[in-house]
Amino acid sequence: MMGTDKQDLPIEQTQIQGIELLALYRITELIGTAVDLESTLSRILGVLNDTMKMERSTLLFYDKVNQKLMIKASCGLSEEEKMRGVYRPDEGVCGQIFQTRSPFVVPDINSEPLFLNRTGARTKVRKSKISFLGVPVMVKGNPEGVLTVDRLFADDVSFEEDIRFLTVLATLIAQFVTLHREIEKKEAKLIQENASLKAKLHHVHRGHFIIGHSKPMQEVFSMIDKISSSTVTALLLGESGTGKELVAKAIHDGGRRKDNPFIKVNCAALPETLLESELFGHERGAFTGAHASRPGRFELADQGTIFLDEIGEMPLALQAKMLRVLQEKQFERIGGSKTFTVDVRIVAATNVSLEQAVANGEFRADLYYRLNVVPIVLPPLRDRKEDIPLLFSHFLSQSNERNGRTIKISSELLDFLIGYPWPGNVREMQNLVERMVILAEGDRLGLSDLPPSLFRMEKLQPEKVAEASGKEEKSRPPFTRKSLQDMERIEIEAALRRNGWVQVRAARELGLTERQIGYRIKKYGLNRYESFR
Repeated sequence: MMGTDKQDLPIEQTQIQGIELLALYRITELIGTAVDLESTLSRILGVLNDTMKMERSTLLFYDKVNQKLMIKASCGLSEEEKMRGVYRPDEGVCGQIFQTRSPFVVPDINSEPLFLNRTGARTKVRKSKISFLGVPVMVKGNPEGVLTVDRLFADDVSFEEDIRFLTVLATLIAQFVTLHREIEKKEAKLIQENASLKAKLHHVHRGHFIIGHSKPMQEVFSMIDKISSSTVTALLLGESGTGKELVAKAIHDGGRRKDNPFIKVNCAALPETLLESELFGHERGAFTGAHASRPGRFELADQGTIFLDEIGEMPLALQAKMLRVLQEKQFERIGGSKTFTVDVRIVAATNVSLEQAVANGEFRADLYYRLNVVPIVLPPLRDRKEDIPLLFSHFLSQSNERNGRTIKISSELLDFLIGYPWPGNVREMQNLVERMVILAEGDRLGLSDLPPSLFRMEKLQPEKVAEASGKEEKSRPPFTRKSLQDMERIEIEAALRRNGWVQVRAARELGLTERQIGYRIKKYGLNRYESFR
């Protein structure tokens, strides 16, 4: 007896098998690129609708809290109909499929008492006869849910053919659900580990979330621990937004002055006259508007610490009085003759080069040497990339709590953030996270949630980041017109970034075929990981 091959099958059956294979191919593609469980399940059912011309389908899962079978995904049902599809595990056709762990066929729903039609989705259907099929979704040998559809093909197709196909699909769905649960467990474990690490950092650094485990930050932590218990003057150096105020507070809280005042003054925020009054105070009538005597920040900081931020912006005339305070701990209020003596620890900070300011005659050399007893350099965020995931997670957790959200971050976005130069450093990241959480429409942040300006800044070379952040000025290269090939490469790479490097999506956005975009990716040597370096 000769074997039966594909050529021996009837034309109709061959066509059906081709349709089934096409549907399974598209479904496995969806599963392979899936991120969100519910939306992917709905898209899987949508493939059945588009490919196999079915009208309605539901995927029910057992809810252990409510002890009910509830519709997790559907196609052909409205939201109201979907909400009505709730069953006890021993109720109706779905309950029987769930309990018996076996497929069930209803040739005509109008003559089947077990068919409850609780969703009401078929009341307006004009067909006189509607068939209904269902198979269990089994996970590790246990029933987890039920997959149901209206009859897929015409009457000349056997129910056995339908059930066979649906059973294969239910197995794929079960594997996808199992994989998704494992990913959720790993995410939960990572969140717990992150929280544990944050708690350790919180404890070690005296309640200040100076987050970081990179080598540059470990050196900063070591310096904080060494000088906190002393009264030595510290000078914090680094770009704007690197966390100088947090470090100053950690130094204060780590020593014997922690129970006394910690006073902050921004030397660039006020003009010279007002800054002098702010620092040293004034007597009544010292200047117009001085209706009463007022103590300055140095008096308020007695026995504690004063943090002088952006001290490089302090006017030259005021620097002489500051030098006297550093050397003798004495000063007079504006308009007064009484000398005040205070015991204040000074921590200063600057984001400009004081050495260059001294060379330019903009800063007193003697004051610089008096401040620069123990310099602490705070590294820019681009030089401590290992800390970016932990920092982003911390700010995301804080923003979620403030805004009542439960947003997560995609791996594509994290890859981009690690490669981004961060001209505004930690402050820029904190503000970016808050903006993204407030404006996010979904529950997972991706590349599409980033403001367009970040993509432009990401293109800057490291030496240009300083220029962008205002640290130093450099001559800009002359404008050069880009070639058509350069423009095409830039557009393709930008589309890939926006779509998480999923070629199908990027091709759709650009109006290209998968083959065309694949050719261009190879032509320009575009690589996801190279682009983030």
